[in-house]
Amino acid sequence: MTRNWAGTYEYTAPRIVTATSVDDIRSIVARGGRVRALGTRHSFTDLPDTTGTLVDVTGLPADVSLDPDEQTVTVGAGTRYGELALWLDERGWALRNMGSLPHINVGGATATGTHGSGDGNGVLSTGVRALRYVGADAEVHEIRRGAADFDALVVGLGAFGVTVAVTLDVVPSFRVRQDVYTGVSWDAALRDWSAVTGAAYSVSVFSRWEEPSLGFVWTKTRLDADDDPVPATLVDGRLAAAGESPLGQGDNITEIGGVPGPWMLRLPHFRLDAEPSFGDEIQSEYFVSRADAPAALRAVLALGDGIRPALIWTELRTAAADGLWLSGAYERDSVIIHFTWHNRPNEVADAVALIEAVLEPFAARPHWGKYHRYDAARIAAVHPRLADARAVFERLDPDGVFSNAHLERLGVRLPR
Repeated sequence: MTRNWAGTYEYTAPRIVTATSVDDIRSIVARGGRVRALGTRHSFTDLPDTTGTLVDVTGLPADVSLDPDEQTVTVGAGTRYGELALWLDERGWALRNMGSLPHINVGGATATGTHGSGDGNGVLSTGVRALRYVGADAEVHEIRRGAADFDALVVGLGAFGVTVAVTLDVVPSFRVRQDVYTGVSWDAALRDWSAVTGAAYSVSVFSRWEEPSLGFVWTKTRLDADDDPVPATLVDGRLAAAGESPLGQGDNITEIGGVPGPWMLRLPHFRLDAEPSFGDEIQSEYFVSRADAPAALRAVLALGDGIRPALIWTELRTAAADGLWLSGAYERDSVIIHFTWHNRPNEVADAVALIEAVLEPFAARPHWGKYHRYDAARIAAVHPRLADARAVFERLDPDGVFSNAHLERLGVRLPR
């Protein structure tokens, strides 16, 4: 029995194979039948599942290769971000941003448009310079930024092949401090939302949709020097006292309280060497335009009493607009409304239905790897390049080797 990381989805694939080389994957594809890639299992739906062979790519060698002149690093797709980050920092390099969990693998995170936060930071997929993948012909292909199909394939959901290596942009290493603010009111925040999300290099708001305070504002400030000051107040809130944070001071949390540290130990919320988040949970997430954020957040706030019993935390983050066709932030600066739910499927389904109804006027785009109730028509309504991306996937994989029920249900691949 193989489940996702949180234990809330059980894969139904009749065959699950751990690949330890690219040739393993080529052989599996050459044998015929449907194939899907499985990484660190952070999806909450049947997105990675298949009626054929599920290929676990986390056994692929990392084979990390740094090109300082090009400012890129190439790494095996199954490698976790946290492992890559440690390797880079030892050599004086960094990624521009990381997700809240460093445990996610590079190939899966970029393929689903996963992200960290920051008004000026794109989703993690925007750091992709090139992809290497096994296609439907069982051969290895490479596509680089600027190529005709690149913007379709980066957030490609595994719909065209099995990604085996990813080349990412890197920058010189930098240092970061984390601080938590409390007492920020919904009224003040929604009057000047950019003052909240623009308060640091990366900002996350943790809320349970209660009034008057929106919850906690967790800032990650990029430092020029370790003694750079941060403001004592944020709109109508203040720096939290020691020990005040949405996630407590557990052993699995990266260090807060204004202690400077290297980028890879501050940009994620959770430590690589510990179990992340809460476990036994369901997650949902929606991208809305930053221009619509105050109205969209007010709409969800009005649901607070109805959704709170199933909710652990909401996290609000931001991402800069990009040109990747299936990215949640395609062509619009975005606020991302994330929900971590208790593992109560019926209650969560009801809460998600309410949320999706009030977010419909804002063309909210669900995170591809998290639980939502959208169908093909609603996905098409919020992703303007969906048909173009589907045409690329169908051209590269005309027999649907890498398709599955999930992709067909959402209109990402044609039904078969």
